[in-house]
Amino acid sequence: MLLRGLVSLGAISLALAAHTPVKRVAHETRRSLPAGWTPIRRADPDRVLPLSIGLVQSNLDNLEEYLLDVSHPDSSNYGQHWTLQQVADTFRPSAESVESVHKWLVEDGQIGAERIRLSQSGAWIMANVTVDEAEQLLGTEYYVYSHEEGGVEHLACHDRYHLPAHVSKHVDLITPTIHFDRMVKKRATETLSAAKDIGKGIADELENCDKVITLNCLRVLYDFVYTPISTSKNTIGIVEYTPESHIPSDLDVFFANYSKSQIGERPKLVPIDGGVLVEGGDPFESSLDLQYALGLIGSKKQEVQLYQVGDDVEGASFNNLLNGLDAAYCTFEGGDDPTQDGIYPDTAPGGYKKDDCGTVKPAAVISTSYGYQEADLTPFYERRQCAEYGKLSLTGVTFIYSSGDAGVGGRNDVCLDEDGNQVIGGTIFSPTFPGGCPYVTSVGATQVVPGHKVTDPESAVFQRFPSGGGFSNVFPRASFQESAVANYLKKYPPGYAPTIYNASGRGFPDVSANGLNYSVAVNGSNVLVSGTSASAPTFAAILSAVNDARLALGKRTVGWINPAIYSSAFDGAFNDITNGSNPNCGSAGFFARPGWDPVTGLGTPNFPKLLARFLLLP
Repeated sequence: MLLRGLVSLGAISLALAAHTPVKRVAHETRRSLPAGWTPIRRADPDRVLPLSIGLVQSNLDNLEEYLLDVSHPDSSNYGQHWTLQQVADTFRPSAESVESVHKWLVEDGQIGAERIRLSQSGAWIMANVTVDEAEQLLGTEYYVYSHEEGGVEHLACHDRYHLPAHVSKHVDLITPTIHFDRMVKKRATETLSAAKDIGKGIADELENCDKVITLNCLRVLYDFVYTPISTSKNTIGIVEYTPESHIPSDLDVFFANYSKSQIGERPKLVPIDGGVLVEGGDPFESSLDLQYALGLIGSKKQEVQLYQVGDDVEGASFNNLLNGLDAAYCTFEGGDDPTQDGIYPDTAPGGYKKDDCGTVKPAAVISTSYGYQEADLTPFYERRQCAEYGKLSLTGVTFIYSSGDAGVGGRNDVCLDEDGNQVIGGTIFSPTFPGGCPYVTSVGATQVVPGHKVTDPESAVFQRFPSGGGFSNVFPRASFQESAVANYLKKYPPGYAPTIYNASGRGFPDVSANGLNYSVAVNGSNVLVSGTSASAPTFAAILSAVNDARLALGKRTVGWINPAIYSSAFDGAFNDITNGSNPNCGSAGFFARPGWDPVTGLGTPNFPKLLARFLLLP
């Protein structure tokens, strides 16, 4: 019944009768449901799905090599970043992959060729199919799941789906299938209270940095004094996901307290998939990010871009952001994963009626304070998204992500059990994503120790929350950090059984910055906000100043910084943090020790030294 063209009913019957099912293998599996989700009913067999098939990309096994060529300080090609077109051409899937998947859909799936489309980038094949067709094609069952908080529903497979072996080798992943949590989880720890009266002068502020963090505290902590020069060339982007949105007038309340020359300054709103400032939305995260990014940059001349992602109806995910930044990442006409991503065009009343694809030129530094647990997603999904961060990094973009606010596990004491399930009271460490992706720079949190001066060494944060850190269960240890991680594990062995954490995994965070008790203006009043959500934009603003100085000298932006900052050329460029830990999962977690550690990374930035080392590079 799905065939098209001048074919009789008899011919169709014979074709279907002659069709022999192909032996299939499990392509993606999920051990258990993410915390909070429960199946409530089988999916309607007639419901139509935008089935999107992510093809294996060419040359992806060379991605790290390509990146090291333009990002390692010892490379003669340092800073010679690629164009987006070069990236798209290099990683375009092969014609064989396109043909194999297309043939499978037509011959094994009995899907008419006119229903099958190829994305502009050649990276995705899409076909609108019914649930019944998808179940037959993938050897799976679809259910509607509900979340215990708010009763949000979405559609997903039971626990796995299948592909013919000869097709599986050409496919990264298929959506919608087993992937969960389409709405990104905010990674901030918003511990709020009224900001105490700390006096009116700078001296008063600096005397109280162990209680309240302000712009001046951060400038002293990291010796950060810089006036932007290359404001017409430099760019920095702060990412927020609707309904998280700031109140513009709060910026002036903040500036009146801490940076009077910036009163009236606003970020440039860069909407992606209908991103809007929502009246009555949640302002804390966005207010924190923007007030400190703008305030630390400290100049109205330097534009700060606000990537507001998703409308107030559908919301959005990291993939919606990446779609907006890179057309080559997009699927075709709304082919994102509806169990994971906001789907655009949004047909709901008030929804955004377009699908933004490559509409935004990426800023040189992009800071995001949101994240998942790795166990929320699937390895295929995470690897494909991580590769996109790497591909965009080839063009000179730096991705900054907060490392998480729950130590070595998830929020509310949710960790992993022996089967990899997320359970309250689990004892196996549960790392975050995308902190474990080697192509992002993960930022942990520190604090001024109570009773200590702002000029004293900081500690890993231990009040309010523990900083996220550990070792990925998906991504292997990165080559750039091999020596640093091996040194930590040899000199300061954590003492846990091999089953508790993955010692061979990518270690994170990479760096850290203060994340406790930031004074933020929200709804016209000063409150205290804490989390690695504060650390990420702080580090991003400091790194943006490095880019500004390089651009002023006719050099290029720093791009993927991880190979550089782990190299011997950057010894001493960070303030080593040697106190504190990141407990969870019934353990003390890991401990901060001399050198890199999975609590505070390489340490906090020493701006003059960091700047000098980056300026010495080509």
